Amino acid sequence: MKKVLFSILVLFCAVAVDAGAQKKALYGIGFYNVENLFDTQHDAGKNDYEFLPEGSYKWNEKKYAAKLHNMAQVLSELCTEVGKTKNPVGAAVIGMTEVENRRVLEDLLQQPALQGRGYEIVHIEGPDRRGVDPAFFYNPKAFKLQRAMLVPYVYRTPDQPDVDLGFYVDEQGVVQPHPHENGKLLGDTTYITRGFLVVSGLLGGEKFHFIVNHWPSRGAQSPARERAGYQVRHLKDALFKQDPDAKIIVMGDLNDDPADLSVSSPEALGAKHEKKKLTSTDLFNPWWDVLYRQGVGTLFYNGKWNLFDQIILSGNMFTGDKRHLQYYTHAVFTRDYLYQTEGRYKGSPKRTTAGGTWLNGYSDHLPTQVFLIKHIE
Repeated sequence: MKKVLFSILVLFCAVAVDAGAQKKALYGIGFYNVENLFDTQHDAGKNDYEFLPEGSYKWNEKKYAAKLHNMAQVLSELCTEVGKTKNPVGAAVIGMTEVENRRVLEDLLQQPALQGRGYEIVHIEGPDRRGVDPAFFYNPKAFKLQRAMLVPYVYRTPDQPDVDLGFYVDEQGVVQPHPHENGKLLGDTTYITRGFLVVSGLLGGEKFHFIVNHWPSRGAQSPARERAGYQVRHLKDALFKQDPDAKIIVMGDLNDDPADLSVSSPEALGAKHEKKKLTSTDLFNPWWDVLYRQGVGTLFYNGKWNLFDQIILSGNMFTGDKRHLQYYTHAVFTRDYLYQTEGRYKGSPKRTTAGGTWLNGYSDHLPTQVFLIKHIE
């Protein structure tokens, strides 16, 4: 019998219906490093002076308005296409990094491209010296928020053998963060940086924990990022112990590629790239082949592509029942307007500012997206 394929909307999800077969609901998950989303005002305690009208970037209201417009354009288009299938409502959830404060997120959601989406905000001020934080948008029609916390990054040193992981498990078995304000962090604060934003709730009625990351930059020693991977792996394990049936997604700018030790080593994050012997609580990294076989990345540096912006999924999205959310597909999000079209950096992501010149671009990173699918009875 000839099959007929068409698309409808059910609640929030794009649903492809195959005549004579089951309905399939799709949920889009996005991540974007929005590169220095600063407003034009000084925030006490933050080193945001470059992004003031009198600062080195001459960051004025015109440039800030243009940045908001450009970011909204990208975020509004994330997860709107799955092959030939259209999903006009876009991503169910979006993780972001390099966000200054909640105010810039509120301004972003007032942009015409995003106003009708109904996104809500998760943001917790962190201890980063520059003042940039991870953040999270979610559509409440798809995701029901239950809890959010910021687990601080803590760097271990040989003279502090008992330093904690940035979190503990309370008497009820619930994962709790340690204080993250400056001066209250446990352990060495040489590499004081963004914490791990944990957003927990129900996606399509199923329990999820999203961990949004922005690991130490490559200006820090490599063990600093391996330490981040180590902490997130332990955090993942603790969340699974708290909620054995949950699904976990680790997303963010890891400042390392999929094969680097911080991401792939069993002593760090331990994200696998082969499905063989994958267990439900393992982490699987689908971006390995994208970079190393397809040559596609999210940022271009010193003549080659890197793929720092990863969305990594727990194994139960590959080994579970198809009536529950499972991995479907993934891609680096691309549009022609996101690339530099001329000059020295032709072909690389078009930045907001480069070499002291305002380009009215987007970010030095490209976004990434993953789609989850489940059968509807």
